[in-house]
Amino acid sequence: LRYFGVSLSEMAARTLEDEEITSTRTSIIFLLFIFILSLASLMFLYFHFPAMTDEEKLAVKLPRNMDDAKEMARVFSKYRETNYYMLLFGILCTFIFLQTFAVPGSIFLSVVCGFLFKVYVAMFTICFCSAVGASLCYCISDLIGRPLVMRYLPARIISWKAQIQRNKEFLFNYILFLRITPFLPNWFINLASPILNVPLSTFATATFIGVAPLSFLHVTAGQNIYNITSKGDSFSWINIFVLVILAFLSILPVILKRSLSAKFD
Repeated sequence: LRYFGVSLSEMAARTLEDEEITSTRTSIIFLLFIFILSLASLMFLYFHFPAMTDEEKLAVKLPRNMDDAKEMARVFSKYRETNYYMLLFGILCTFIFLQTFAVPGSIFLSVVCGFLFKVYVAMFTICFCSAVGASLCYCISDLIGRPLVMRYLPARIISWKAQIQRNKEFLFNYILFLRITPFLPNWFINLASPILNVPLSTFATATFIGVAPLSFLHVTAGQNIYNITSKGDSFSWINIFVLVILAFLSILPVILKRSLSAKFD
């Protein structure tokens, strides 16, 4: 059947395309709204921080390199004793913001945490914020990000879906392995996991534990922040070897179970 020279199939295809475009636009609008609201919350914290000099205010920004991190550490160290909890809360909120929206700078902020706080405080803060920020990104993707992800990353989603299906029985170990290793970018794991039905509890727990090894290197580097010149200085062959061992241990139960299953089958 044709109406005004257009077949029903063509009309259906056009309607579907229009719905996809509308859905994508709606997702972008909501995402921008959430981002602006979160940024406004950070600005609120910034303006309610204890009075700083003009020079100090210039140093309080998202660190992009090690020099920025050093300046931030120098300024914050002055307020650590008198405004400890305010400082900790501000860093916590900033870290969650960076993780939620995949904004660069969390590595340098981890180094600053290592300089400002005791190791166990810095480690818990980083792991907690990483898990919360990644979980918020997961939820945003689940609620409004599906049209964007499927529109702009279809090939990656299809590819990773096969891996998820292959490791469905060992999802925790698989996500843990991905967090320790650099095989997949964290932002993609955060966005794709809800679309591929990775449970939030598994996702958050594996993230909390999986970011710990690399975060420990950043924290220990922060204790000697004025002796390092780039983020690469926190790595050594020994550190890399330890990360490889931890990555192997994260998937060792999977290897053993599959080997035993194959043997007894």
